[in-house]
Amino acid sequence: MHNDGCCLQLDQHKNETGPLLPIKLKPRREEKASLVLFECGGGGGGAAEMSVSHASIHPVEDPTTTDGGNNNAPRVRMKDIQGMPGTKGGLALRLSQFIFAVTALSVMASTSDFASVTAFTYLVVAASLQCLWSLCLAIVDIYALLVMRSLQNYRIVISFAVGDGIASAITFAAACASAGITVLIDNDLDSCDDNHCLQFETATAMAFISCFSALPSFLLNFWSLASR
Repeated sequence: MHNDGCCLQLDQHKNETGPLLPIKLKPRREEKASLVLFECGGGGGGAAEMSVSHASIHPVEDPTTTDGGNNNAPRVRMKDIQGMPGTKGGLALRLSQFIFAVTALSVMASTSDFASVTAFTYLVVAASLQCLWSLCLAIVDIYALLVMRSLQNYRIVISFAVGDGIASAITFAAACASAGITVLIDNDLDSCDDNHCLQFETATAMAFISCFSALPSFLLNFWSLASR
């Protein structure tokens, strides 16, 4: 009832004196009431009091986000393991593959009768393929190291893994075939005096080493694909 009477008094005062200016509230800490002052525009001025019982101020706090507000934060990528493409270890593996494959190719091609045996010809072709593949990837690794770029893209890694698997499988098959022919000539036929057994054995050993040096690259690339 007291509030209704106060509102009626304010309305009558507005009709008599003109429009009201904005009311400015000044809340106090007391529990009883707070004083409300207002001034009227026009010819005269006045003041009125209105008591508000049990006025209180409730501060509003910002809601805390608990549903993963840091989704847009940049992800931290783990450091590349040595031996993967674009690392110094990967470059060392590529250079070792290239050197051993070139050695196998050069030693086998230096003989004059390698073309008469299919396994030795197959070894020359496989070693040539391994040389080209390892040289291309070594150039890519050098470029990645110079520009500080990572080669952990899905398409790049899967192409490296497939290429390493094919090249190493072909080289391993050629080395096994050449090793069988070399053992046949040396032990079974005992005709190393008429053939280049030393060159055949050296080329076969270099082909095996080149294949084994390509195996870590294949396994690391395959592991990188499987861990995605």
